Amino acid sequence: MKNFLAGLFFAMLWASASAATKIGLLSAQPFVIGTCRFFLAGILMMVYSHLVKKNPLPKAKEWKQIAIYGFLNVTVYLGCFVVALKYVSAGIGSLAVATNPLIISILSAFWLGRSVKRTEILGLALGILGVAIATYPLFQQSYANVEGLLILSASMIAYSVGTVYYSAQEWHLPLFTINAWQVLLGGIFLLPITYYFTDWSQNVYDFNFSMSVLWLAIPVSIGAVQLWLYLLKIDPVKASLWLFLNPIFGFIYAAVILNEPISSFTYIGTSFVIAGLYLAQREKLNS
Repeated sequence: MKNFLAGLFFAMLWASASAATKIGLLSAQPFVIGTCRFFLAGILMMVYSHLVKKNPLPKAKEWKQIAIYGFLNVTVYLGCFVVALKYVSAGIGSLAVATNPLIISILSAFWLGRSVKRTEILGLALGILGVAIATYPLFQQSYANVEGLLILSASMIAYSVGTVYYSAQEWHLPLFTINAWQVLLGGIFLLPITYYFTDWSQNVYDFNFSMSVLWLAIPVSIGAVQLWLYLLKIDPVKASLWLFLNPIFGFIYAAVILNEPISSFTYIGTSFVIAGLYLAQREKLNS
């Protein structure tokens, strides 16, 4: 029951990021939301890691490893993600996030020098097709455009590259310390971009902004990530099953909180993505 609840809460929290970001975008510009989120989450985690748990600071090449991982996983991935949500619906954002395991499986094959399996290629194709189907009617209703989808695609690729890079490194630091520093360094790397591309007069630091940043920093960046790391430690294969729920929760949040439309295209597209996820990971699940 403990593992079941951990997986359920992970899926619920992780899927809420798109809706929370859309709410923040009502009051502030994308990079402002992202930078505030990363600094708040990073500082809170560092205080806990180094002052409470007394974990050691990174050493020597670990700084380089964390910096690269933070740049890919936070600066590029989440930076692009929050910008993309200006142009696409929260539901599509959650659905796109669910395709990450498919992209990761392809990239890891090239990284490790193994041949790409047919099921992985077919799974990725189904995932892309599913996103396209779910997105199609939203173009006509101004809930998505090509620019947003391109930025969202760049975001997903950056996350997948970052994940493959992380898995290929030898780490000696506690996971919580790695997460704390990669989030903070990712926020630092985003600072000059935020300064250059932000029109500060367009930001209103109201309730929407505050709740969006707090939710993204604490329940999502800290809570969901730690639950995910816990699930991976227990059983990496079973942990991946909880990713199947992300697009479902994502569309529920988008419809209930943001009044975004759900149609037959949404159901069909989500089914394609879930089928692609299952197909790509079927051998692992059955082993």
